[in-house]
Amino acid sequence: MKRNNIFNGTKTAMMLFAALFLFSQGFVSCTEEEPEADPYFSIEGDPTGLTVDKNSASQSYTVRSNSPWQVVAQEECDWVRAFPDEGEDDGIFKFIIDESNEFEVRIINFAFVVAGEEQPVLFRIEQGANVPYITVLDAEEGISIPSTGGVTAIKIKANVPWSYSLDDDSWLTEQGLSDTEITLLAARNRGDARTVKLTLTSGGFPDLIEEVLITQSSGAVILEEDFSWLNYGSAVPYEYQDEQRYDHWTTEEKAMGWDVTENEFSSDQKCTYARIGFVKLGKTSYGGDLISSNLDIIGTVNLKVTFKAAVYISSGGTIDDRILKVYALGAGETSVSEFTIDNVPNSLADDEAGIINDIWDPARAYSFTITGATSATRIKFLGGDYGLAGVGKGKNRIFMDDIKVEIQ
Repeated sequence: MKRNNIFNGTKTAMMLFAALFLFSQGFVSCTEEEPEADPYFSIEGDPTGLTVDKNSASQSYTVRSNSPWQVVAQEECDWVRAFPDEGEDDGIFKFIIDESNEFEVRIINFAFVVAGEEQPVLFRIEQGANVPYITVLDAEEGISIPSTGGVTAIKIKANVPWSYSLDDDSWLTEQGLSDTEITLLAARNRGDARTVKLTLTSGGFPDLIEEVLITQSSGAVILEEDFSWLNYGSAVPYEYQDEQRYDHWTTEEKAMGWDVTENEFSSDQKCTYARIGFVKLGKTSYGGDLISSNLDIIGTVNLKVTFKAAVYISSGGTIDDRILKVYALGAGETSVSEFTIDNVPNSLADDEAGIINDIWDPARAYSFTITGATSATRIKFLGGDYGLAGVGKGKNRIFMDDIKVEIQ
């Protein structure tokens, strides 16, 4: 019996050992890693280059790959870059190309490095040459200066050295000069309208000449305001995000000659807002106003006041009350006390439908007169009233621009 027990135990141990051996072999075979695939890399469409003109440009490309890749310039370059310039597996990158100020074609090659190995085909970028130019920005119809004079900044864009001259500098004085701007101080004009020709030239390019007329209004125009010095929020009337309340205007902006009343119904806030090149009077439940500085008047005169205005409309098409009140503070009488503003901007649906609606068309301007105006006269515009809770729709926001005052 003992012999059989030993034999049986030995046989059982041998079977157990064989089973464990087979299991371990199977486990090893199941955990072996698959062989890695060879690296591959391609760009959809198989482009080998990009040709652009002198202007700035960008072009995106889709990468198909199973490995880390890089886009590497073959030489020092500050006018084109890849973004991002590296990735892993599939992805998208783009070439971003700056505007050229060079007078010759410029070329650069980029290599693609995949899994540490540079690919055999280079990517060539070629940008066309520019031509010498000098441009006075925003001066298609010349440069206008109000009769009251003051400082005017003339913006210049050029890719060559330049100088300027005036054919009459008796009423214009240079206040500053840089590569991109001429700053001139204009004297007060009390006579007829006057013009000066501004000429820009470049010594290295004698045929390159840029000429612009500078016109100053006649002395009869004592105030001209287009609010071009305001640049907040959106030019689209119903998009009110990022507009700037008067309380938060810069010192320089407040020094442009306009004041706003503290609204006692709105915690003494000054409820007038800056947009891009125009202002908005008021907010929900509270009116806002706009008050000029004292007018430059000698003696007692009659005035004509012209302005552009539009009523507020929401993106969904809801229109505010339309009242705009006008006042002559200090001296003088206005020909009317208020206007009903019937100039309505587009709603979002109107814009999406492509409806053209120029609310700043000069043909839509409003006007009134002031009799008996003096140097003490100030002009005030008020949207509805200061407290609007329970009044009509409770909203009376008015947009304003291009205010002009002239002696009749």
